Amino acid sequence: MQKIFLSVLTFVFVFSSKAQQIDKTIDSMEVRRIEKTLSSDDMQGRKTFSPGIEKAADFIAAEFKKAGLQTVDPSGTFFQEFTMVKPKLLSAKAAFDGVEMDAAKIIAFSSQEDITVTEKSGYETVKISAGDTLVRKAFRLISANRNYLVLVDTSQVTNFSRLSRFKGPSFRSDKSVIFVLTDKSPASYSIELRQEITEQHLRNVVGILPGKSRKDEYVIFSGHYDHLGIGRANENQDSIFNGANDDAAGTTAVIMLAKYFSALHNNERTIVFAAFTAEEIGGYGSGYFSRQFDPSKVMAMFNIEMIGTESKWGVNSAYLTGYEKSDMGRILEKNLEGSQFRFYPDPYTEQQLFYRSDNATLARLGVPAHTISTSKMDSEKYYHTQEDEFETLDIKNMTEIIKAIAISSRTIVAGKDTPSRVDTTQLR
Repeated sequence: MQKIFLSVLTFVFVFSSKAQQIDKTIDSMEVRRIEKTLSSDDMQGRKTFSPGIEKAADFIAAEFKKAGLQTVDPSGTFFQEFTMVKPKLLSAKAAFDGVEMDAAKIIAFSSQEDITVTEKSGYETVKISAGDTLVRKAFRLISANRNYLVLVDTSQVTNFSRLSRFKGPSFRSDKSVIFVLTDKSPASYSIELRQEITEQHLRNVVGILPGKSRKDEYVIFSGHYDHLGIGRANENQDSIFNGANDDAAGTTAVIMLAKYFSALHNNERTIVFAAFTAEEIGGYGSGYFSRQFDPSKVMAMFNIEMIGTESKWGVNSAYLTGYEKSDMGRILEKNLEGSQFRFYPDPYTEQQLFYRSDNATLARLGVPAHTISTSKMDSEKYYHTQEDEFETLDIKNMTEIIKAIAISSRTIVAGKDTPSRVDTTQLR
């Protein structure tokens, strides 16, 4: 009986000490300070390529430095810089089996200025028929980093015009995907395109805590820090889309987790803390970031998106997108046993959230990469509106969510648990 009593007493003492430590490091006043700064009018809505987002990046980098994080490379900067290219079509002409094609029926995805393609150029020909889902299939082809000539059935004329909406910035590549609206399967063809290419520079903010015994195994905590910028003022609200919940809240969580794990200084695996740019215009920040890792070495990714409001279950709760795609959720639940907090499976599966956020690129490569959120996607009142401001957030509950992420991830960070991989053969 005495041994049992001493064991229980020891457990209570250790649990109490850990609780006091996390309460000291992740406290609501610090959450309030960081969140309020990121969502302030001074940041001008943090639109990609704006002065406001540069100011936000500087602030995040300063917080990473204060937390004691290391930079990813010897450059001494927390900025992960990369370049996007934006093409503007100047001219297009094509002939199939000697018959000239209408230039309006050609859409090219390429970062090359001059493109000449014939049947001898080595392009793989792909057909998209009347029954195919054009946009989904097109996205897969564009993402494959291969040269394709895509022949789109003319019954897809309405969907074909929508492809142009995807022609935002892209990573520079020597590969091109050319879509032609036609019912022909030409034996010979010639396509000539001229484009004006503009370079655009972006930067993620990334810091690391090297692991002790498993330096080459990575656990990632991330969120995006860009938002929508400045729009038109209305009679009830100013013109700034502050993005307090989307996703200054997630970025605040990443900073707080950096401070917490840095203070603990006992992580066996290397922890990467990342604030992504350009999520709102296509997920380019996380896309570039993901390319810098061997996915087999990424053990888990906790992407944090919109945790500033209560979930549909109330306080002390959040959901995990793609809950059923790995056993990461069950590991988090195990580590939270005895607490009031609970992670639920994503209740909005019809919205395909698992592949819509910054976890998607690594998840498609098999990494147990999930997004944690509380956003009521069927009724979130201020989503993508000017009303998404600091005053609408529940800072106390948000603080508890950040603590829950810290506690629930501890065995993964320690190398004691490794979530199962996402089955890439089941991708939709």
